[in-house]
Amino acid sequence: MITWFKLATRNLFRNGRRSLFTVMAIGLGFAAVNALGGFTAYIFTSLEDSYIHIQGNGHLSIFKKGFLDEGKLDPTRYLLSEEEVAVIDEVLAAHPEIRISTPELNISGLVSNGEVSTIFLASGRVASKVDVIRSRSRTKVGGMQLFDGEPMADEQPNGVGMSQGLADQLRFKQGDTVVVMAPTVNGQINALDGQMLQTFNSPVEALEDKLMLVSLEFAQNLYDTTSVDRVNVLLNDGLLTEPMRATLQNELIGRGLDVDIKTWNELSTFYTKVKNMFDVIFLFAFLIVFTIVVMSVINTVGMAIMERTREIGTLRALGVKRRGIVGLFALESMLLGLFGSLFGVLLTLAVWSSIATLEPTWIPPQITRRIPLEVYLVPQEMLWSLLALMVLSLLAASLPARKAARMEIVGALGHV
Repeated sequence: MITWFKLATRNLFRNGRRSLFTVMAIGLGFAAVNALGGFTAYIFTSLEDSYIHIQGNGHLSIFKKGFLDEGKLDPTRYLLSEEEVAVIDEVLAAHPEIRISTPELNISGLVSNGEVSTIFLASGRVASKVDVIRSRSRTKVGGMQLFDGEPMADEQPNGVGMSQGLADQLRFKQGDTVVVMAPTVNGQINALDGQMLQTFNSPVEALEDKLMLVSLEFAQNLYDTTSVDRVNVLLNDGLLTEPMRATLQNELIGRGLDVDIKTWNELSTFYTKVKNMFDVIFLFAFLIVFTIVVMSVINTVGMAIMERTREIGTLRALGVKRRGIVGLFALESMLLGLFGSLFGVLLTLAVWSSIATLEPTWIPPQITRRIPLEVYLVPQEMLWSLLALMVLSLLAASLPARKAARMEIVGALGHV
């Protein structure tokens, strides 16, 4: 076997320039697929981390049954009462897999500067618990400050954050008093004064002039209720999301609570759409590389067979069987795939190290500030790419190699 490997390797160097171009084509294809795969992994990780940690939503969200379907029309009917939240907290506390849980109440109404008013949408949260969730972020964005002004704090229950577009529209600046109005759960109009703490940019352009952040206490006081619309749960390990959903669902039903538990990817529709889009892009990129590799190998092996027809006849005359001829060309082709993939590994490492060194920045969808651009190294994808390209090279050479093996010995020896 070693002799066959030596023979196949020497044959590759008999036309070094052609072999070199084939190796480069395979290597460039390998690097393109894996650089795209690394960028895709970075995008998926960033979107997941953004929803779970940076936005403070956690891995699981617990709603009263029917809130997601009917809650927009009649939200107060589907709120979780203080007693129900206490039962949920008791059940969650029994599981060490849960890092932290935090209640949330989303509200809407009018915000005014005393002269004009406009509608707003706000999330009422416990700032200290959201900070704990954000501290678990695994990306560089998690360490960045994504607002201007002071952070939200439990010690300032009347503090509010406002999207930059909304603040500009009402000419608010940090420290100003904000008048917020909304109907209570009983239909009475209520109004509260808040203090402007910070401005931020909305991840959705259409909401840039509508979003606010308030404390849970502020939201509950405005709605005159002690209820919340969801309880967000952060797990120690994201892989436990589905098992924990099933476990918590059964335990909460056992305690008499009729609830819906949704996972982060069910609620983050943007993540699902982006993932589907990149899956299609990755498929197209792989098909392009597949075509390049197959055509390059077929061309190289086909030219080699044409040039070595008399050599094939000599080998057949010396007793080498047809499968030996097929095996020799298949081995040469597989070595082309191996050398090309190894060259591709070097190119991929060069791309990765260049981006890590230069630290370019960009503005991705749903984030309005420049953040570091990254390309992850995914060893598992690189290993699969190497094996796939070797197999592709082997298969691409099989057809011309079988054709060469079927030549008549006399005809091959007399080939000019």
